[in-house]
Amino acid sequence: MSDSIVDIPERNRFVLERDGQVIGKAVYRREPGVITFVHTEIDPAIQERGLGSQLAKAALDAVAAEDGTRVVAECPFIARYLETHPEYQYLLTR
Repeated sequence: MSDSIVDIPERNRFVLERDGQVIGKAVYRREPGVITFVHTEIDPAIQERGLGSQLAKAALDAVAAEDGTRVVAECPFIARYLETHPEYQYLLTR
């Protein structure tokens, strides 16, 4: 079993894949210098805890690697992740 998280910019989402199958996604909108996370979900058939956090961390790490891009957390899951992980709060705007 192998998990990976990739950004698919043409579909405006980060996806969590397991053995080639999408089991989660973090959907976003982009504007110059800003990424707005609007929805995050994990396949309800997958009963593992922590997959949403794994997805949020990877997405925020990818944003942090972009020089100057800031985050708007409309998605309640991403907002909650940011609240509990202060190391990412510098990414927040608005």
